[in-house]
Amino acid sequence: MRPLYLDAYDRGILEERVERAHRVLENCRLCPRNCKVNRLKGEKGVCKTGAQAEVSSYGPHYGEERPLVGRGGSGTIFLTNCNLLCVFCQNYEISHLGEGYQVTPGVMAGMMMDLQKQGCHNINLVTPTHVVPQILSALLIAIPSGLNVPLVYNCSGYEEVETLRLLDGIIDIYMPDFKFWEPEKAKRYCKAPDYPEKAKEALREMHRQVGELVTDSGGIALRGLLVRHLVMPDNVAGTKEILNFIANEISRNTYVNIMNQYRPCGKAFEFREIARPLSRGEYLAALQWAKEAGLSRLD
Repeated sequence: MRPLYLDAYDRGILEERVERAHRVLENCRLCPRNCKVNRLKGEKGVCKTGAQAEVSSYGPHYGEERPLVGRGGSGTIFLTNCNLLCVFCQNYEISHLGEGYQVTPGVMAGMMMDLQKQGCHNINLVTPTHVVPQILSALLIAIPSGLNVPLVYNCSGYEEVETLRLLDGIIDIYMPDFKFWEPEKAKRYCKAPDYPEKAKEALREMHRQVGELVTDSGGIALRGLLVRHLVMPDNVAGTKEILNFIANEISRNTYVNIMNQYRPCGKAFEFREIARPLSRGEYLAALQWAKEAGLSRLD
């Protein structure tokens, strides 16, 4: 299956999207924060990122979902900073503290090509929301150099539909989180009370663009939607409701990773209810809720 972005490049669509995306940076509304700062002039909003993208690290990753990893690994590019900023983030140094370095589109394109040459099955863009224009610019350089593996948009789920539409026909695999069902919980842990509604809208749009996850004969992901959900202590995430939403309003055939690796990180210890690891019983309850919802494609 040919990556979508190759057709977008051939038809001139990608170049047009690059221009449109960079215009947004003049009054930044890439994500629901709507900071409206001029990032092209170095102004910074919630994501603390100006005109250039920043990268913390990149390389083959074997801890991702099975359809992404295969034998060659998922070619991850860990982008610095974040537009959501969960207090319990397991990559706190990268997302909150800005651990990383600025890269030009040419340098990012070189990373993509290096990962492909190492045999990675895809290019996995981790926390890409705030640097969509810079990623599209890198693609313009990487494609003529021979990039031809699926592109993965690995995000928090806190997305603006208008930004996702800039990626229509370019992103092959969407891998969003769906973190919180209740606005008050999203406000408490991310200062984003609109997160649940934005995540619902984002999942609908992503599914419209790429559909259910499609794999090759070896089980390697080629295109589609893959949803992550982190089960949290005391069910602060609203796991049952989220799984029911995915099953009933997206598709019962959605590939879902119900994650059990929550542990207190970052500033989680400042919140008593999440200042402990997840229990086995809490995770088993989440798996039961998935079964009751009719979800069977679980990582």
